[in-house]
Amino acid sequence: MANLLIGHVFIKMFKTKALIRLASLCAIIAWVILVFSDITVLFSDLKSLHSGIPTWLPRVMLDVFIISIFYYYKFRIERDENLNFTDLLWKVFATGLIATVISLAVRLILFLLGSTKLATNVIFLDFVYQLHLALFINFLIAAFTSWKRLILYQKSKWLLRAWLAFEILLFFILIYDSIHITISTTITTTAIIITSLLGVVLSANMRWVAYLNFKQKWTSLLLLLLSIFYLVYFLYSVTIWSDVISQQSPVFLDFQSHIFNIALLAFVITYMSFSFLVVLFNLPTSSVFEQKLEEVVNFQRISQSIQTEQNEESVYNILLESSVSSVFADAAWLEIKGSANDQRLFTYQITEMETKDIHAHLEKNNIRGALDQSSDKTKNLSKHLGSLRSTRFRSLLAFPIKVKEETIGTLALLKELPDSFNKEMTRIVSTFANQAGISIENFRLMEEAFQNARYKEELKIAKTVQQSLLPTKLEHDADFEISAFSASADEVGGDYYDTLRISDHEIALIIADVSGKGTTAAFHMSQMKGIFHSLAQQGPNPKDFMAKANKALVYCLERGSFISATYFVINTQAKKIYYSRAGHCPVLIYCASKNKAEYLKDKGTALGMVRSHDYCNFVEDNEISYAAGDVMVLYTDGITEAKNNKGEEFGYERLAHALQENAQKSSNEIEESVIKSLYAFSGSEDINDDYTSMTVKFK
Repeated sequence: MANLLIGHVFIKMFKTKALIRLASLCAIIAWVILVFSDITVLFSDLKSLHSGIPTWLPRVMLDVFIISIFYYYKFRIERDENLNFTDLLWKVFATGLIATVISLAVRLILFLLGSTKLATNVIFLDFVYQLHLALFINFLIAAFTSWKRLILYQKSKWLLRAWLAFEILLFFILIYDSIHITISTTITTTAIIITSLLGVVLSANMRWVAYLNFKQKWTSLLLLLLSIFYLVYFLYSVTIWSDVISQQSPVFLDFQSHIFNIALLAFVITYMSFSFLVVLFNLPTSSVFEQKLEEVVNFQRISQSIQTEQNEESVYNILLESSVSSVFADAAWLEIKGSANDQRLFTYQITEMETKDIHAHLEKNNIRGALDQSSDKTKNLSKHLGSLRSTRFRSLLAFPIKVKEETIGTLALLKELPDSFNKEMTRIVSTFANQAGISIENFRLMEEAFQNARYKEELKIAKTVQQSLLPTKLEHDADFEISAFSASADEVGGDYYDTLRISDHEIALIIADVSGKGTTAAFHMSQMKGIFHSLAQQGPNPKDFMAKANKALVYCLERGSFISATYFVINTQAKKIYYSRAGHCPVLIYCASKNKAEYLKDKGTALGMVRSHDYCNFVEDNEISYAAGDVMVLYTDGITEAKNNKGEEFGYERLAHALQENAQKSSNEIEESVIKSLYAFSGSEDINDDYTSMTVKFK
């Protein structure tokens, strides 16, 4: 698609260049025939000879020349979309300059010839006249085409129709000049009047002037003035040569009797004069308009800084630059308050030492309302600054920068002349300062939103990681069945459970609770998983497992963090459970022979609490036997500490009661019943701590 577009543009450019060359070639050929035929007719008239060339041929060739030049500039100027307003004026100026240089060169040749026969020969003078006429018409049509571009800027339907009517009338006038048909004087006069009125009406369209800046207006005035000079010069030259030739022979193309040329000249000079006057009268307001435009642009920059800038410092720099340029300040500074070691100062054309001197001077003379923004405003501030010899500034204007009604800084603008800030400047800078405060507040809110979004994204990743750490499938055996449940209070929890087969008749189980919540807890949970899988495969007794796990974790856990855990080894051959508890919740056992659920309360300290080799003295090995129908429930403190709307905890008794009532069911059904009782008690799906449990039903 892009290649097709480029190809289309290339073909269009090629066609345009070809048409420009064709139009220029036609113009040259038409002018050569025009000169040859006009000189031949003139010579025959002077010698009373029959030339064999019709007298109408020069007039027709002049029309062909005019039409060719018209299309030459139509393709060269009218269709060039890259030209701006001053470029169009420059095209007119450059065309006039080239034509004037050629004319002056011809005048130099005539001057060098002096009073020789060639210099006074009417044939040679006719050639000089035809050359000047061609240059003049070329200049007029170049100006005509440029004026068309300017007039039709921000065109409307009415304007397009008026211009089309104007061009059609000019074309008919051109044809009328060539064929000299007899038309009623009333019709001719009416056509000329309508053409003149249309030219004047079209000349009133000066919308492009409003879009020129101060520099462009000065450039336009200079170009228009020089173009007017070229116009007057060529009008004078063509008139002089036509008068000289008319004294010797009436048969020649007289510019003054050619209505089309007169109409074209009248339109060009009218629009040129109108443009010059409009630009001249708009010149005094240009600086004010540009200042207002710059204020709007600066205000927009501050407003959009939240979308385009990367930090608050960029907003501060924009505020400083915008304020200085809008009120033409000689210097400025912007101080932003923070902590004692985080005071930031942004300066423009002033040193940090000078700002400190001004601060100290105002404080020393107890001048209020200058930088402190108090209600006691100092009116004659120039007088006070004038007494400060260490600075060149005599006017000071300051505004607070507020975010959520809290002043976070001060913007100070300075000028070297006294009383240089007026009410308009005060209003402008006040608006900038207020908008900067809003932009900074929005920037902080957006930054906070971005941080929250990043935090949520990190939590999603951590939750995915955590879910991958928990087993999707638990070990199973002919002697027992295992079910597990886990729910996190936050996006990421710190509870961990797992199983691992050690041998044909031994299976290791673990349940753990990492202190804290969120990503840190999930990270420690992953460490616990790695330790469990690496140590359990070695087959240590539970106490040794805890000692080695503690030794590994003290290098990973920061001080204040710990992991409570209980490690089990179920030996199906001996029908026994070997375990060691490290500060975790007591194990809940249901004994089928007694039809009773009770807790195994054994000694043990959480992993990471004791950071020495003495940790083995704080844990112990334990063992119990199991029989068919027995149930073992492992859980974390989130279940027993769950509260209802009255602030009561679910507690150990309710947990044991829920197990005893459902002990005859399968492990999965027991799990579901216990969790259902838990949620029924709390009365809400929202939990304050992680819920994790693992149920083992022996067969």
